[in-house]
Amino acid sequence: MTEKVLRLAATILLVTTACTSTPEDAVITTEGFQPAFRYLALGDSYTIGESVEPDERWPVQLARQLENSGFSLVDVQIVARTGWTTSELAQGVDGADPVGPFDLVTLLIGVNNQFRGLGLDEYRAEFEALVDRAIGFAGGDPSRVIAVSIPDWGVTPFAADYPSDVVATEIDAFNNVGEAGAIRAGAHWVDITTVSRSDQPELVADDGLHPSGAQYQEWVSLILPVALQAVG
Repeated sequence: MTEKVLRLAATILLVTTACTSTPEDAVITTEGFQPAFRYLALGDSYTIGESVEPDERWPVQLARQLENSGFSLVDVQIVARTGWTTSELAQGVDGADPVGPFDLVTLLIGVNNQFRGLGLDEYRAEFEALVDRAIGFAGGDPSRVIAVSIPDWGVTPFAADYPSDVVATEIDAFNNVGEAGAIRAGAHWVDITTVSRSDQPELVADDGLHPSGAQYQEWVSLILPVALQAVG
């Protein structure tokens, strides 16, 4: 086993330990070593990996793929919690107080704004403020920030009693706002919503709502090329 793989295994183990010992924490980080590459992931249940194993979270899978692409000792810091809206993520970031600069920052947030019926104008202002903060964490370099689209939960078993066409229309509206804000700031945008609209049961976690590790793997296949471009 190569040194790179050993380091990655240690990273995943440390993330798992942190999650297990402090299940209510919104901040998960790997500590105790000096990383060569620092990655900050900001979000909600999708970023924290609700209902999947820690090593199936898409930020952890992305870190693994970055290491496989030649980056060594990738340290992942996750600031996310199930149920967070944009305003709650902003408060969570205040509490976590991540210390930059990070080599890469990702942002995926907004599904709970949509689910709670919060307005697009409010989302626009708060999302753009979060993009600006993400750029700050990336050392002021917007090209090192990737905003990821909101998946469509309306196709999941959980949503059987919800009008899927209405959910899809609202998700698209939020994503249009997010994409415009990210691009305007000079950040990258990755659309994973199409993947989330698959009706394959293996792409949904056991809770019937969140993506499975297999779906997150498909997300990473879309995010990785952009990440490599961002940090290349």
